[in-house]
Amino acid sequence: MPYLIDGHNLIPKIPGLNLQAMDDEIHLIELLQEFCRIQRRQVEVYFDNAPPGQAGLRRYGQVAAYFVRQGSTADVAIRQRLASLGNGAVNWTVVTSDLAVQAAAQARRAQVLSSESFAQLLQRALVQTSTKGERPPAEPSPDEVAEWLKIFGQDSEQGTKKS
Repeated sequence: MPYLIDGHNLIPKIPGLNLQAMDDEIHLIELLQEFCRIQRRQVEVYFDNAPPGQAGLRRYGQVAAYFVRQGSTADVAIRQRLASLGNGAVNWTVVTSDLAVQAAAQARRAQVLSSESFAQLLQRALVQTSTKGERPPAEPSPDEVAEWLKIFGQDSEQGTKKS
């Protein structure tokens, strides 16, 4: 199930992120990219107060970031997106702690998840991946090395190219 996320509502709920930081939005997007990779999900994240000339959509893999122009809000943009989804809104989860946006999502039969709950879900997904680690590739056997050398025209005894 894809997510519609109120970005500035989520940022203060994630340890290490701060709305006062200049690059808070890009750090959230990076975390969401990793979340999407791990969970195989799609995310649309909405940010308020885009500076003049910076408003609009930017794609970061499975993350679509909407920078809402000044004079409007992410809340309005999320409600408009829910309306555009029509009956398909039931297939989406809206992430916000804003009660008015939650009510709009519920009216469209979308799932609702508080920013605090999603922050915990995000952290768990990222921690599980970092603690799993990836297994290093197995070393090839001597027979496999000899076979590859033979395929690429190398003499396995001397490591030199055959003519």
